[in-house]
Amino acid sequence: MPLLTIKLLWVLLLIPFILSAKVQIIKKENHDSNTTLLVIAGIHGNEPGSYFAASILAKHYTIHSKNLWIVPNLNEKSIQNNLRGLYGDMNRKFSFLQKNDKDAKTIKDIKELILSQEVSLVLNLHDGHGFYRKDFQGNIFNPNAWGQTCVIDQCQLNQNQPFGNLNAIASQVRDNINKVLLQDHHAFDVRNTKTKFEDEQMQLSLTYFAVTNNKPAFAIESSKNLSSLAQKVYYQLLAIENFMKIMGIEFTKDFILSEKKIDSLLKDYGFLTINNNILLNLSSLKKSLSYVPIQSKDNNFTFSHLLGSVKDENGLKYVFIGNKKVTVLKPQYFETDPDCPKEINVEVDDKPKILHSASYFIAKDNFKIAPKDGIRVNVIGYTSKGVDNESGIKIHRNSLMKRYSIDNESESFRIEFYKNNKFCSMSVVQFK
Repeated sequence: MPLLTIKLLWVLLLIPFILSAKVQIIKKENHDSNTTLLVIAGIHGNEPGSYFAASILAKHYTIHSKNLWIVPNLNEKSIQNNLRGLYGDMNRKFSFLQKNDKDAKTIKDIKELILSQEVSLVLNLHDGHGFYRKDFQGNIFNPNAWGQTCVIDQCQLNQNQPFGNLNAIASQVRDNINKVLLQDHHAFDVRNTKTKFEDEQMQLSLTYFAVTNNKPAFAIESSKNLSSLAQKVYYQLLAIENFMKIMGIEFTKDFILSEKKIDSLLKDYGFLTINNNILLNLSSLKKSLSYVPIQSKDNNFTFSHLLGSVKDENGLKYVFIGNKKVTVLKPQYFETDPDCPKEINVEVDDKPKILHSASYFIAKDNFKIAPKDGIRVNVIGYTSKGVDNESGIKIHRNSLMKRYSIDNESESFRIEFYKNNKFCSMSVVQFK
């Protein structure tokens, strides 16, 4: 069985441009063009179709002409808490805002981004209740619903503004989406809020701020009443693809757009690295891990998933992907030795290999960590009386206690390395 070593460098699949401490933006650009689609997701933390669609867009789409900018998680703290707005409705703060409002810096930065000369069109992604219908057809299907709509504030911007015919563009997107519905009752429509004359609340919104500054802007609302997150993301991506086609943005993606495939992509939470010496596969991790060796302060958490975040609460580290709490880490505090080895020799199924620090490797039946001066090895789940250093011991799969595994399949186990009673790194063996 070959050794599978996942180095920390390989995990950093996406390197976001940070506009500020609050706003993260991914730029996919071609420098021969000044046409840019800006996609903003997560302004409401309890609308996961928006921000999970944005994360898939960022990771799995390649832009071959013109530009795509993505803000995947505008309101991260509200996303963590699965709330519309932890500090009030962020989408009602674009007309007037108190200086001491906790969202003030985020609003300032996203306004600057919207007004950037490069931005040609703005999409604000949402999940809305019900299924919009022009005629009342029940509590879910009615004119007051927002779900399954392309929302515009008015029909037209200045005649010379590219992409300024909002109604025509929204209608084209609607018609194209309705050709590939998962079910007939998922039909999209255009909802014109006629904001200037009829909707005082929408006058406070992101899209109205954009259009009053002569920036074409639309909201896409997948329905909260769809049966799965995958369905919400499906329609969000369909809408985004149609806007890209209208703007002449050429793109490819590394998957076929279907509910089943999206569901599979949504289950991939990627990897978390902690202080460059611990690597965790979040897709299969147990709901809690105890005695995780980290520093008492100044820990560095790096995610391969754009929606990864950590919330500190009562001494615990809650790990999130979007609004989904993946695991809870219960720390055990250690100092880190700066002179730890970067590589360790190991035998995997009796074949010699080199193990990089903070790695995953696969074994079929057994492994043995080669002794190294000054390094103590602790394999969590293995016990041997009178032994405090488990290097040089061939450890078989059936000698590990499953309750100490870190994954739901009971196949993965921690291997911790220490020097002078200080923590070095943690690797993971996965038996397959």
